[in-house]
Amino acid sequence: MSRIGRKEIILPAGVELSLAPDNTVTVKGPKGTLTQTVDKIITVNKNDNVVTLTRPNDINTTRAKHGLYRSLIANMVEGVTKGYEKVLEINGVGYKAQKHGNKLVMQLGLSHPVEVEDEEGIAIECVSLTEIKVSGIDKQKVGQMAAKIKALRPVEPYHGYGIRYKGERVIRKAGKAAGKGKK
Repeated sequence: MSRIGRKEIILPAGVELSLAPDNTVTVKGPKGTLTQTVDKIITVNKNDNVVTLTRPNDINTTRAKHGLYRSLIANMVEGVTKGYEKVLEINGVGYKAQKHGNKLVMQLGLSHPVEVEDEEGIAIECVSLTEIKVSGIDKQKVGQMAAKIKALRPVEPYHGYGIRYKGERVIRKAGKAAGKGKK
């Protein structure tokens, strides 16, 4: 069996999981509600506060879906209890970010400020002028929004200017070597 798919999901106190006849899983918790439609080939079972997923055969696609849907449901449970967040750092001369209403306005060395609007279910917060925190209950949406912001100014390898995830290591390139020109 799948190593990930066969793991049980234990529901913490305050989290409710409901199964619909069309194989839709709904998870309600203190931070909100998330839903996910599970492929008909995977069976979701709930006993008290333990959720297990089973598969009928060992075909490669079925095995892949077994682990996938187990991970998605586990992420939903974690999202409605703890939530997810990604922190981005801005590095560059004059680069900064500020929050104006529901918009994130950034100066990224371009001729104009770059604006990013908040999406539903996602909270964008400026911790400082050079640090942005993206948080929410849906892991996929949080990661997508953080990647969208990061793509506005990718880190350039010579000086390290740009937007990166906090703790991300960027490999720097050496600049031109001095004294190696034509004679």
